[in-house]
This record gives sequence, C-alpha cells and structure tokens, in this order.
Amino acid sequence: MIEVNNISKSYGRMKALQDVSFAVEKGEVFGLIGPDGAGKTSMFRILCTLLLADEGTATVDGFDVVKQMTDIRKRVGYMPGRFSLYQDLTVEENLEFFATLFGTTVDEGYDSIKAIYSQIERFKDRKAGALSGGMKQKLALSCALVHQPSVLFLDEPTTGVDPVSRKEFWEMLSMLKERNITIVASTPYLDEVRQCERVAFLSEGHVMGIDTPEIILDRFKGTFNPPGLNHGDRLLDVNGQAVNQEPVPVIQVEHLVKAFGDFHAVDDISFSVKRGEIFGFLGANGAGKTTAMHMLTGLNQPTSGTGRVAGFDIRTEHEQIKKHIGYMSQRFSLYEDLTVAENIRLFAGIYGIGSEEIKVKSGKLLRQLKFEEHKNDLVGSLPLGWKQKLAFSVSIFHEPAIVFLDEPTGGVDPATRRQFWELIYDAASRGITVFVTTHYMDEAEYCDRISIMVDGKISAMGTPEELKRNLHQPDMDHVFTYLAREAKRGD
Repeated sequence: MIEVNNISKSYGRMKALQDVSFAVEKGEVFGLIGPDGAGKTSMFRILCTLLLADEGTATVDGFDVVKQMTDIRKRVGYMPGRFSLYQDLTVEENLEFFATLFGTTVDEGYDSIKAIYSQIERFKDRKAGALSGGMKQKLALSCALVHQPSVLFLDEPTTGVDPVSRKEFWEMLSMLKERNITIVASTPYLDEVRQCERVAFLSEGHVMGIDTPEIILDRFKGTFNPPGLNHGDRLLDVNGQAVNQEPVPVIQVEHLVKAFGDFHAVDDISFSVKRGEIFGFLGANGAGKTTAMHMLTGLNQPTSGTGRVAGFDIRTEHEQIKKHIGYMSQRFSLYEDLTVAENIRLFAGIYGIGSEEIKVKSGKLLRQLKFEEHKNDLVGSLPLGWKQKLAFSVSIFHEPAIVFLDEPTGGVDPATRRQFWELIYDAASRGITVFVTTHYMDEAEYCDRISIMVDGKISAMGTPEELKRNLHQPDMDHVFTYLAREAKRGD
C-alpha cells in the first residue's frame, strides 16, 4: 500500500530525512516513532503530497507522490499534529467543509463515519473550539474519513488527550482496520506504540530499525524507557511525600466555583499546596482543570469561593499574583519568530529583571540547557522537546513562588520528558512550588501529591502511593481510568 525508497529531505543545513526506505502492507497498522526532530512529520507530509522530497521516490496505493498527487489526495485521510479543525466553525460545518474539499457530501460518506460521528452528532451545532480533547479527536477523525480513504495518516493524533479518551481513540482505529483501511501513525505514548503491528524507528532522519513494537522498544530502550527519576536530595516520608516543606501553604483554595450559566465547570473544590511541593492536577478533558488553573493564575474570576496564591487574593489581587508566579501554557509559551536569546531577554524584561542580571542568568541558563550554540536560532526551528525545556526555564527565570504548568510535555518523547522533569525537580529543590497538569500517568508518579478532578469536583487526592493503595489499583493509569469512568456529565 505504501512504498518509500531512499527518501531524503533537507531544510537548509538541517537534514530532516536521510535515505529513508520502508513499506507498509494493505490493512496494516504501522507506526512511525522516534524522538523529537527525527523526521516523522516531514515523512507524513511527503506521503500526503504536501511536501516534495529532495531525493528518492514514494508511492501510496500505487500512485506516485509527485506525478500523481491528485489521485493520492482522493485516497488518503490526514490528521496533522497541530491543525486539522477550524475552531470557529461548528462540528457540522467542519465536517461539511472537509467533505466539500474532497468533492463529496456528508450524506454520501456518512456510513463510513457513522460509528464515530454518531458519538458527537448531538453536539453538531457546537463550535469546534469549545469541544473537549476527546470530542475534537472524534470530529477530526470523522473529517479525515468522510471521503472514504484507503489510507489514514495520523501524526501524533492523541497529544493533549486524557488516557481514557486515548484508549477510546485506538478502539476506533481497530474498527477501521477491520474495514481494511491502512493506518500509519506516530505517537510518543508507549501503550499506543504497542497497538501497531510493526514500527519504524526514526532518529536524526535515519531509519534505525523496523520490526514489531516489542523488539524495537527493547532494542532502543535507552530512548523509550529511560531510567526512572528519584527525588534526589528532597526528603520523603514513607508515602513518598516531601517533608522539607513549610507548613504555610502557598496555594489555599476553599469552595471554589466557576459557573457558565447553569454549567459548573469547577464545582466547589478545596485544597492547599505547600512550598516546594510538586502538585499534580489531573482529570479527563473537560473535567475543569484548565478553568481552575485560570482562576489561580489571575486569568479568570471565580463565581464563588475563596483562594490565595503566593499570599494574594485571587479575587482582588490578580495582578500581584501574575508578578509572583510562572506560567507555561500548553498552547503558547514562546515567540517562534524570535531567537532563543531574544525570548529569554523578552520574558526576563517583562518580569522586571535588570539588564546586567539578565546577561549573567542568560549565560547560566544557556549552559544548563546546552543551548550555547543555538542561542541565535529561531525558536520555531527547534524540536518540540527543546522548546518545552526552554519555555519552562523562561517561566521560572524570575524565581517565582509558584510555577503553573499546563500539560507541559504533550507530544514529547520519553527521554526528553525525563530531562524536563529533572528541571522540575531542580526547581522544586530551590523552593519553587510546581503545579502541573499532565496526561502522562508515569509523570503522575513523579508528583508529591495528586488531585484528580471528575465532573468539576476533586474526586480523590493524595500521594501516588496513597491513591493506588486506597483505590486498590496497580498504577496511576488504572487509578485515573477507574475514577474518570465514573464521570456522569457529558462532554
């Protein structure tokens, strides 16, 4: 179904793909995996006729990617990593738009998407930007399938999606395989890698190996299964709780509510977080995590309840809060058209740091990140993992009392995620409180304490060991799934 022969692609001096060859059988679920910057997205774009290779040939469903672009585009569905929906169009309008692009109608293609689209059809008048992550997945997949393609390309389709929704997504892919649709997917999640029949491991533009998932994951375990983290010099009690924290909380929330009309996105939550604590704030897409975080960071006002962050009232002193915290958003953290050094100077200046101090601290930061040779590179040219490490470092450049991290490692490979968490541990050891949301359950294990939100409420809270013990579950993935499946309100 897919044949790639000696494909190479460069962007200036950077070689994204170097002499890449592989083949995919009809009806196969095939994985393209590897670290950030390995060349996976370039390969997807070449196979989808969105990018021309410098050398080599490739065919999809028997058609040449250069000479027969039009034929290929009729036969492939594509979910890119960053964009596949128009956020200001409704569910129905998105689907109709993509059907029109492929010269068909929703009615003609409805049978091919019915099993998936029927799960969200009742929300057809809702704008795509207002959907939860799981619902966006289902809509994007429906849009990619509405013209009944023979091949489906998925570039990290589940990034930023909670574990339960990810499992549901791969169950949908199993249904597509039964219809003999060929699927090529990239993913940073090891449980999803194991869903593939074969995988090709790309690194620095080269194919390092092609085999079954278990063989590849074992052969390259240094990349996919890096050594576990420990808390270093931080003192822990028998439950894994850090004990070197001050008794006065840096975050104190009592009966916090945020309502949008009759809908309570955050519904009466109370908790506290201590200085230097790594506090995991978990929940399925739509559970209310981001809404709660926006109130704590001064970006939104509560409907009722009280809260103090770094000693300041979230209702009346939100401007003071912004000066004493760091914040790393899942959607925006850096200016991609500025260099690494320019981003550091910009954000340091925003936080009121003097020019001499910026110069000294910038040099130290670049050395710590091993970015000295890349300080004049545009941020947009960096691999995702590099961007995330830089964004985190910039967010704590002014040594805030608390740093809020909203899914900071989404789409990042395991080895780079481990390096990111080493930065988190270092920050916590300096007394910076880390308030983090994540959909990686191995990262939940790294937190001192965790709260899990369900339907706008905190359903459980404790150390990872306490939660596993109290809920009789073997790991945090099972804990999360057990609680999230109790959700009653719809997406």
